[in-house]
Amino acid sequence: MARAESLRRRIVVAFLLFGLVSTVLFGVIAAIAVEGIEVQLVDNRLAAAAAWAAPRQAAGLGVDMPAGLRFHRNEAIPAPLRDLGDGVHKIDVESTRLHVLAGQDALGRWVLVDHESDYDKIERVVYSMYAVCFGGFLLFAAMLGRFLGTRVVTPIRQLADSVGAERQPVQLTGRQDELGVLARALETHTRELREVLDRERYFTGDVSHELRSPLTVIMGAAEILMDESHAPAVRAPAERIYRAAQEAAECVTVLLMLARAPELKAQPPVDVHDIAGDEVERYRHLVEHKPVTLRYLDGAAFSVRAPRELCAAAIGNLVRNACQYTEHGEVSVKLGLGQIVVEDTGPGLPEAVRATLGKGPAVRSTGSSGTGLGLALARRICDYLHAGFHYEDRPGGGSRFTISFSPDLTQRI
Repeated sequence: MARAESLRRRIVVAFLLFGLVSTVLFGVIAAIAVEGIEVQLVDNRLAAAAAWAAPRQAAGLGVDMPAGLRFHRNEAIPAPLRDLGDGVHKIDVESTRLHVLAGQDALGRWVLVDHESDYDKIERVVYSMYAVCFGGFLLFAAMLGRFLGTRVVTPIRQLADSVGAERQPVQLTGRQDELGVLARALETHTRELREVLDRERYFTGDVSHELRSPLTVIMGAAEILMDESHAPAVRAPAERIYRAAQEAAECVTVLLMLARAPELKAQPPVDVHDIAGDEVERYRHLVEHKPVTLRYLDGAAFSVRAPRELCAAAIGNLVRNACQYTEHGEVSVKLGLGQIVVEDTGPGLPEAVRATLGKGPAVRSTGSSGTGLGLALARRICDYLHAGFHYEDRPGGGSRFTISFSPDLTQRI
């Protein structure tokens, strides 16, 4: 599972965002509370003391201020405090923080100075504790998100591993939560798919077994006719019967191979150059009586780890289709580095056949009378061999098919 798409990562991020938003919200509330307390403890205290001291001092009475408070008027006001406006101020004089309430009455300017307020120290302690709580809460949110993410993701991974390994997720089917429902649904679906695949495998094996005997009989009878008869009227149909039976037998073999699980890396390498050359010669008779040239263009020879029958079937289907539906021009088979390219000057593919090849939106074409079954089989063989299968219109008209074998399974000769 990619890190950017990890469900556990998303859960951790969600918890961190929740913790961040929560702590910021509580921080705003705490700051408002701290400032409100400061107004009550410091500003209101200074205002009450000034309301008591200013009239007494104006009346010439003694002003005995509480400890830490000093009242000054006019020239007695210290120089750093003379230009203050009315209201409460925080002034730093050297290393001392002063809370100063400035005002004015009929006798002139006055200031009330608090020298010993400890509220700033308390305020620093409060904000420091808040910073520690902020970091701790985020750490706790990350740890909690990671813990819950692991608890949520681990059963999902176990379920995915069991499905990927084609095992039944028995350990999760007994759960009563959503994962249990998903595990039971997957178990049912997997069992149904396995039954379908088994039926298909048995059917393919039975059909292959049942067809081999009659096809062998047909091929043997056709060989006898070709050997014992010298009349063209008999020999030509016998050759056609033999070729058709041989192609049917090869098709049965290919279908039987496609029904099995691929183990390509264990296959011995086969020479694609020889296979392509054999398939070109095999279908040359299809263009003998048409103004069509069938050419085989050699290229970089290479081998591929795959069953020879499947490689021959994929290339042969493309060559046969091109020869059948090209009425004039040429059909060329070109060998490239890890690629086989089959081109023709035929009418191209109809839209219905393009759709069966998985090309997506159909491209306008002049059409063809072919059904595309051979192309669909070639595409299925390429999927089995982990090879690319690409179709495009040939410049000037016609079709171009490219089979690209996987670099992991190919090597140059």
